[in-house]
Amino acid sequence: MTMNFKDPINLFKAIYSVGLLIFSVIYIMGFIGISETKLSGDVSPALAYFAIWGAVLWLTMVEGGQASLVGLDPVNRELYKESHPIAYKIAEVSNVGDNLDRYLLGRQFMVVAIVFIVNMSGAPNEGAELWGFPDVVTDIFLGSGLAMILFTCMVGQLNTQVNASHCMLDYIDNYFGYFTFWVAMAIEFSGLLHASYVVAMIVSWLAGKKIESKEPPREGFQLAFFWARCLLSIFILAMCFAVTLSALFNDQTTMWQDVPPEAAIVVFFILLCVVGMLEGMQIAFFAVAKIPEAERGESLFAKKTCSLLFTGEGTNLPGFMIGRQLCVVSCMFFVARVTSVSLDEGEENIYGVSDSMQELFNTGLLGAHIVTIVGSISWQLVASAFPLAFLANPATYYLLRLCLFLESTGICTGAWVLAAIHKKICGFKRDEEYIGTAEERAKTAFKDESAQVGVGHMIKLPGFVENAPPALLELLEKNPNVSQYINSVIDDVESAAKSESGAAVGAEP
Repeated sequence: MTMNFKDPINLFKAIYSVGLLIFSVIYIMGFIGISETKLSGDVSPALAYFAIWGAVLWLTMVEGGQASLVGLDPVNRELYKESHPIAYKIAEVSNVGDNLDRYLLGRQFMVVAIVFIVNMSGAPNEGAELWGFPDVVTDIFLGSGLAMILFTCMVGQLNTQVNASHCMLDYIDNYFGYFTFWVAMAIEFSGLLHASYVVAMIVSWLAGKKIESKEPPREGFQLAFFWARCLLSIFILAMCFAVTLSALFNDQTTMWQDVPPEAAIVVFFILLCVVGMLEGMQIAFFAVAKIPEAERGESLFAKKTCSLLFTGEGTNLPGFMIGRQLCVVSCMFFVARVTSVSLDEGEENIYGVSDSMQELFNTGLLGAHIVTIVGSISWQLVASAFPLAFLANPATYYLLRLCLFLESTGICTGAWVLAAIHKKICGFKRDEEYIGTAEERAKTAFKDESAQVGVGHMIKLPGFVENAPPALLELLEKNPNVSQYINSVIDDVESAAKSESGAAVGAEP
């Protein structure tokens, strides 16, 4: 999705969005400078400055790396072996077996952990004041967390996604991307998130669909090592819940003082569900994008959601992704506040643990672990297996409306300005200049391979092919032109049917 700044409305949105971003950054840095954030107050402002900027800059590669590696997965890596040697080195690993799924799993934890670090470094303490700003300004930018949300979304996420979606090769072809990839792989290998694989198996069983894998079944030591890590992950997750709920019950978190413990626990689980719905929706929406309208179910809300999502010139789907990013980051900052442990001076450690263990609890990483597995990955896995059930949920429709409204305000339009500056400085070029288009590659010996989607896979790509008959699947694998032709036919059918169904959906009570 590109932004036309010759349009006066877009230009106005860009100007006020950049203005809000600059004010937010100055505001946050000011609070760090006077030691009014958790990290700057507990340690030093210098460390807080280093942590917040280091975390946000790393987030740019975590987000951009995902867009690049997922987009490059079907592309034959020999095409860019000479032009982008580091990207080739990454692809040599990520394109083997199920390594892309492993990377995505580890990368998900990195995103959540980085947001929690940003919150710990830059979120102002309750009651903090700066430069005599009126209460209304403080309430809007601090009370709601708007300053932190705009800073994280525009600088750390959206601007990098804009460039990485079209300049995948240039974006990932550096040792920063190489290092980030291996950190994500190491997190997955540690077993910290292996409870997610157990969730995937349960979802696969409920859906009656087998999880497709590019690797042979595990045997012997490999199987025992896998299940040992699964059990360890489940134990760690249970511990995280025990500590977090204990802190919430005893009012030992950074939750606002006026909120009673019972309400804080309710808010915690509601936020987990909202984050989960938003994470699952992006999987479900891409999965149904190529399913014929007649096969999208008879549910009233399924019809209303599809009518809204695929209406007009197709701008609502990318619009949802932008609004979704705002909502997810907002929820994560609130979850970070709800779950970050904070003990009063002289108060006994939770469960009587050692001081070093209590310091680990205080970092908020336990909450990040819960959000990653329970509030993010699990919902994505469920959505990959039951996309139509997600469409039929009324909450999906109303969250879609909220996301589209947030995007329409243009509050994050400044991300496109940052992306244009970043692209100019780094000299990014579109991938077509190096490897041609998918259609051009299909006419050579380096045609694209099929992406692995469906149950158990969190790749955010259209999942139409998984519903095809076996004979058609075989033909699709042999000849990509067949897939292109079918997609074009479905697009024509959808565009013709939408005008008819739109009126019917709007007329329903």
